[in-house]
Amino acid sequence: MTEERMALAELLQKSGDGDFLRSVAESVLQILMEADVEGLIGAGRHERTGDRLNYRNGYRDRSLDTRLGSLSLRIPKLRQGSYFPPFLEPRKTAEKALVMVIQEAWIGGVSTRRVDELVQAMGLTGISKSQVSKLCKDIDERVNAFLDRPIEGEWPYLWLDATYLKVRDGGRIISVAAIIAVAVNTEGRREIVGLGIGPSEAEPFWSSFIKGLVKRGLHGVKLVISDAHDGLRLAITRVLGATWQRCRVHWMRNALAHVPKGQHTMVAAAIRQAFLQTDADAAHQTWRHVADQLRPRWPKLAALMDDSEHDVLAYMAFPAQHRTKLHSTNPLERLNKEVKRRADVVGIFPNEASITRLIGAVLLEQNDEWLLQCRYMQIEGMAELTPLLIDADPAKLPPMAA
Repeated sequence: MTEERMALAELLQKSGDGDFLRSVAESVLQILMEADVEGLIGAGRHERTGDRLNYRNGYRDRSLDTRLGSLSLRIPKLRQGSYFPPFLEPRKTAEKALVMVIQEAWIGGVSTRRVDELVQAMGLTGISKSQVSKLCKDIDERVNAFLDRPIEGEWPYLWLDATYLKVRDGGRIISVAAIIAVAVNTEGRREIVGLGIGPSEAEPFWSSFIKGLVKRGLHGVKLVISDAHDGLRLAITRVLGATWQRCRVHWMRNALAHVPKGQHTMVAAAIRQAFLQTDADAAHQTWRHVADQLRPRWPKLAALMDDSEHDVLAYMAFPAQHRTKLHSTNPLERLNKEVKRRADVVGIFPNEASITRLIGAVLLEQNDEWLLQCRYMQIEGMAELTPLLIDADPAKLPPMAA
């Protein structure tokens, strides 16, 4: 284990809810005890062999206090003699080794030998390649159950964003996109609904990812908020038929690139006048007026405003109570920072499966925390949403992503 890797317990303390990792720790210890007892007995559970030295005789409960919280363990009992796991002895090094074992398995089980050394540091007899795989499988099952769960109900708002991570591929180190999807349902509650790993952001990748969400039950999407990723707009049209909202924050950065730095404050203030309007008609009128004012000095900026008007102002056609959270991908910023912080501990992932294992666990923790919080959006606005889109004049609705 390299010193650069932060202990899993320290990461957990910063992430908030630790129920998921506590259950993982309990499972890991249970697997290690079972393997240790098999070595002492000379046979596996229900195995008939002439090499058997003893028999199992049930379990006894024992709690273990760690930095991950209090763990509930079931210690195997033997018919002859007794068994007591060495790691339950009061040693800080044992607890540290446990955390390292979980972390090594969590980020990919990159080396059976390294994990075996850590297990022996806990006072156990070691661990085989199959047992390492079992540790990883236990974590994978929990994460995959979360990522593949059915999506029930209607989800009018969907946020998509990409984070780039490094992974080894055939002796090379490449960059892959980790796509995170967050949605809000008609009850105003938000959930993380998907994670996708891909080598590029081409339209086939986006279409495949969104189709996966639809297959799991995602429907009723009326607005998709994202940055201007290549191929995404076409995928939204083909798969969801929803309106696209271009992230206003990222668009502003692109717009100001056409203006001298000394003029950024003035130009940004002028453009923001459109965002301060109370209805879509006034916002579009102000937007065009500002574009015409800026055109003589900065024609490229004015052309950008002409081309992206409907994409940047799409959120204005939706309930006023929701607009502050619909105009950008900022609601995902904190989540992305946590993902990057965890990923930076690893540096370079051994494979894509290890990315899913680590990032999926981070998303699971965050989703559990969101479920305990208040509604993310006002439910009164949700009540307005359907009548708003049905009764509105079609000419005033923003165009579909195209």
